[in-house]
Amino acid sequence: MGKSKSMRRTVLAGVCGAVLAGTLLAAPGAAGADERTQRPDRYPRWQLKDSGTDARFRGLAAVSRNTAWAAGTKGTVLRTADGGRTWLEVSPPGAAALEFRDIEAFDGRRAVVLAIGEGEASRVLRTEDGGATWTESFRNTDARAFYDCMTFFDRRHGLAMSDPVDGRFRILSTADGGRSWKVLPNAGMPAAQEGEAGFAASGQCLVSSGPRDVWLATGGAPRARVLHSADRGLTWKATDAPLPAGDPARGVFGLAFRDRTHGIAVGGDYRAGQASPKAAAVTRDGGRRWDPAGRPPPAYRSGVTWFPHSRSTALAVGPTGTDVTTDGGRSWRTVDTGSYDTVDCARDRGCWAAGEKGRIARLERSEAAR
Repeated sequence: MGKSKSMRRTVLAGVCGAVLAGTLLAAPGAAGADERTQRPDRYPRWQLKDSGTDARFRGLAAVSRNTAWAAGTKGTVLRTADGGRTWLEVSPPGAAALEFRDIEAFDGRRAVVLAIGEGEASRVLRTEDGGATWTESFRNTDARAFYDCMTFFDRRHGLAMSDPVDGRFRILSTADGGRSWKVLPNAGMPAAQEGEAGFAASGQCLVSSGPRDVWLATGGAPRARVLHSADRGLTWKATDAPLPAGDPARGVFGLAFRDRTHGIAVGGDYRAGQASPKAAAVTRDGGRRWDPAGRPPPAYRSGVTWFPHSRSTALAVGPTGTDVTTDGGRSWRTVDTGSYDTVDCARDRGCWAAGEKGRIARLERSEAAR
């Protein structure tokens, strides 16, 4: 992996605070900046929840407004069933040395968590009883592999991805809800660029939509790319993405698709103080072509999610703030300056964000707006 790979594993901290002073449901231009400044109590906002830990959470799974899972440093896994008022630590025993970077939850009892790292540090664990017990279902034995992200098409079928081995990204597959895994053949995977890898920054470098479509985000190479598979990871096509590239710290960090054609990519240069002038891009054809956002977020963003049941609204987060788009990703406005690494929304519009120093928040509508 070397020094450049180590650089890619660190996403530097930003400023704190959480006031989401922008409406997520308004049409573009429906509420101007002046109105938002004068009446901030009218709009939804992030409300921090006391997680009881200082772990950094890059893995997040929103099940509903009440139920969510978070996974992070020091082998930490948390679960709430009451909207974040209380968090139960359900970390796997003996996992303190592991770095959890992705978690996928099917409900309040069943979840699959991914630990990253070289060789045996990359592992997958599964629980069926809300975290009371865990079963290790995969442990990487190839010193060349480094697993970054994971996604599920449904409750049975899922994939995990590793940085290139023998010049190609490696894909791990499950057909039984994460109870067992197998490495897929790499004949249908395009060759990787020199230095190309995934960023384990938000659990969103591998995402899926529908029963078979999946996308993989890359960086650290001369060109940032998004790879797409329409057959659950057997064959892939790569497309260049117009995000910062040409450095181990630059590329596509997070993806979100609201269906098999409409997607958003976010990223940039994660180093503090480094400019990320093209931190977002959009596709309307399933990733065959990516266009830069006309007005992108002002800085590096690591996580992105579509607002449920909306064709045009999405959230992007990073160490320096939260941005919202209400036109499908073409333009973004900053609505918060709090530090978050990842964001996720459930079908009931329960949206959650998580990041450094135990920060977990839920999107809340103020009393004045109810």
